[in-house]
Amino acid sequence: MSMHRRICLLAIAGALVVSFTWTQAQQRNSSTVAIDNDDIGGIVTSAKGPEAGVWVIAETTDLPTKFVKTVVTDDQGRYVLPDLPQANYQVFVRGYGLVDSPRVPAKPGQHLDLKAVVAPDGLAAAQVYPANYWLTLLRVPKGDLDEKDVMIETKRCYSCHQVGDVATRDLTKNLGSYKSSLEKWDRHTTMGPSGPGMASNFKALGAQRKMYADWTDRIAEGAFPKVAPPRPKGVERNIVISMWDWALPTSRRSDVAATDERTPTMNANGLLYGTIQGSDILAVLDPKKNETSMIKIPTNAPVIDDNTPESPYWGSEKIWKRQADPRSAAMDSQGRVWLTARIRAPQQQPAFCKDGSNKYSKYFPLPGPSARQVEMYDPKTKQFTMVDTCFAADHNKFDDKDSLVFGQNSAIGWVDTATFDKTHDAAASQGWCPAVLDTNGDGKITEWTEPNESVDPKKDHRITFGCYSDAINPKDGSIWCSGIGEHDTTLVRLERGLNPPQTCKAEVYVPPPDKMRIPGSGGVAIGSDGSVWQNWRGSHEILKFDRSKCKTLNGPTATGQHCAEGWTVYKTPGPTFEGGSEDQSTDMFYLTEVDRENTLGLGENVVLAGDVNADSFFVVMPKTGEMLTLRVPYPQGFHSRHTSGRIDDPHAGWKGRGFWSSYSMYTPWHQEGGKGSRQKIVKFQARPNPLAK
Repeated sequence: MSMHRRICLLAIAGALVVSFTWTQAQQRNSSTVAIDNDDIGGIVTSAKGPEAGVWVIAETTDLPTKFVKTVVTDDQGRYVLPDLPQANYQVFVRGYGLVDSPRVPAKPGQHLDLKAVVAPDGLAAAQVYPANYWLTLLRVPKGDLDEKDVMIETKRCYSCHQVGDVATRDLTKNLGSYKSSLEKWDRHTTMGPSGPGMASNFKALGAQRKMYADWTDRIAEGAFPKVAPPRPKGVERNIVISMWDWALPTSRRSDVAATDERTPTMNANGLLYGTIQGSDILAVLDPKKNETSMIKIPTNAPVIDDNTPESPYWGSEKIWKRQADPRSAAMDSQGRVWLTARIRAPQQQPAFCKDGSNKYSKYFPLPGPSARQVEMYDPKTKQFTMVDTCFAADHNKFDDKDSLVFGQNSAIGWVDTATFDKTHDAAASQGWCPAVLDTNGDGKITEWTEPNESVDPKKDHRITFGCYSDAINPKDGSIWCSGIGEHDTTLVRLERGLNPPQTCKAEVYVPPPDKMRIPGSGGVAIGSDGSVWQNWRGSHEILKFDRSKCKTLNGPTATGQHCAEGWTVYKTPGPTFEGGSEDQSTDMFYLTEVDRENTLGLGENVVLAGDVNADSFFVVMPKTGEMLTLRVPYPQGFHSRHTSGRIDDPHAGWKGRGFWSSYSMYTPWHQEGGKGSRQKIVKFQARPNPLAK
């Protein structure tokens, strides 16, 4: 036998030994993945070997509502789908660098090895990238607007839907025939209840708006993102995601209430409620029965008609017609759900709001109109109670005295729910305060100058401010506000004092220029240590503010940038527009929450910001400064606004905890699955390791 033939035979034999050894190792790994009767577990491999950091997804329609559970493989490609309700599942693998594997039927209690499919090319792989990666192909041209203003205008869109998802990067042919892609974009932006405003913002970009047409044209010709998102790593692989369908296929954004956030063990294992804007309903999830339902929200408000252009998805169906138009939800210590909703016409404001007949309207009248008021739903009686408010109620937080605090433009308002329970008197149960700075430094608020007047060192000074998001400091009861304006730069602190409104006093803080690249404030939340966290939509970063570091709190110079030492910036590099700087992120944070009680399982005071264009939460671990991404890979389109952490059993480890959110875009038919897809309610849990069961 020739030497060459011997070498070939030895090589083949060696390859067979390696293949056999690898196959044996794979079988051993699969058999050593411990599971219970309600788990599915195994190993994921592809032609390249074990696949680490990819998602294994189990989906079923056997339950009363559609249910999905998702986990991540460990560094050996092993996985465990834990605590599955008894049903028949379709299981598949999704991951960056792959295309979705064929769906395999499975049942709880089954060991199931899965074959991942390596993507044949970059275009195929990119089909499961989040919207923000596809948006990196957008080229921002020079023009009348500078790049920062173009960024701000683009990020306005993210508040309602993602930009870069299939629905926006591949404009439907149902829009009709047009001479150019730009004409199609001009038409596309007129649709929906936000159409007039959206079209106005789009036209405000002038000739530069053609960048969108060029973007979609290049994608139609085969362009795709050249940089792939990173796979989950480290503790990101410990996340378990459970998901239920709820609400309607035409439902708009939603907020979630799972518990009284002051006592997250309240309502353990109980029903969860979501205010569903546009559908005039409370959506309800029973997580024990895997069952969802809907409760109609009553209202005396006039109907908001749907006079929008014909939809390419829904035709002339009036899917936007609404009346209560509910928003934010909060649960009190009795398990009652407080929500904001239209209970009357905005102009029909009670007289006491502005006539000086009570101390609040005498001190600072609110002439209105107010878009939303307050309703309370009692699950025990299944009855709603309406509470008329002078202020426009929106996002809200309970303080330690059972007052539900609301932010608004240039004032805060509150409903004392304990007083309302006793009196059912809306006028006697509410109050409000403007924001007046103690610029004369005497420790109290007396005569003040107005916002359009210069600061007088002998007087106090009232400011205008935004309070789209509010938070209450658990250490001193102060209220903190963050606006939503594209050019808003403020963080405002208000204290009500012992005898509001006379004892109300405000402070305002603005980050120094070197920590504020592109303006546009967003959500605010506060840790149990009193640290204040504010997200910045423009520059896609989270800023921590520590008031205790400030050398000056009041006085004639305390009008904004007087505490540069109080700010710390947290930012992780993300995808940017093509050719842009790191400030030109294609992401945007919406609201921020601090998980004070470790309801997620990553530790106390972990900070989470909904990254609405990226299917994810951006996470800051305050103790280490580590920054994580918690991605929802399926279905694409996760768009978080509101969150609610709950502890169902403090003695059950990770299984007794959960951090809840929802799919909350205006257009659920833009998510993966298209028309007919329903909104989702999502539960996040962090295991100690990827194989915990």
